[in-house]
Amino acid sequence: MAPEYALWGYLTYKADVYSFGIVALEIVAGKNNTKYRPEENYVCLQDWAFVLQQRGNLMELVDPRLGTEFNEEEAIRMTKVALLCTNSSPALRPTMSEVVNMLEGRTLVPELILDPSIFADESRFGAVKDQLNRMQSRSSKTTTITQSSDSTSTVWLGSSSTLVEHQ
Repeated sequence: MAPEYALWGYLTYKADVYSFGIVALEIVAGKNNTKYRPEENYVCLQDWAFVLQQRGNLMELVDPRLGTEFNEEEAIRMTKVALLCTNSSPALRPTMSEVVNMLEGRTLVPELILDPSIFADESRFGAVKDQLNRMQSRSSKTTTITQSSDSTSTVWLGSSSTLVEHQ
């Protein structure tokens, strides 16, 4: 979910670009963005990818199950485009037509510009990390609600986002 929507409820036309970037990262890495934490210092796959790019080691992100059966240049291009798409600032994300041109090699992939307002402030980063941990612990809990009527009883199982009816 795009940060501007998750944090402030603003839905911009660049929210889909952000989502595309996350899916592209998941495809390259073969991992789920919110469930993958290579170590405690990283909040998610996207966070790890930003660090790898800063270190100049994006190939470490590529799914090892691919072995050598992929084009290294295309994997790097896809990852760099995905990181551009997932910029915290919607204004700094490309449009989808620009994304297509970059992926097809018609235009160069520009250097990533991070919006420092979210990532530079350590306390804000910590707050995002804490919120992610709270969301993950809530989603793992199961809620049971029982609804009774004259002839039937309905039990709803699941979290607030997934409810399953058992009668």
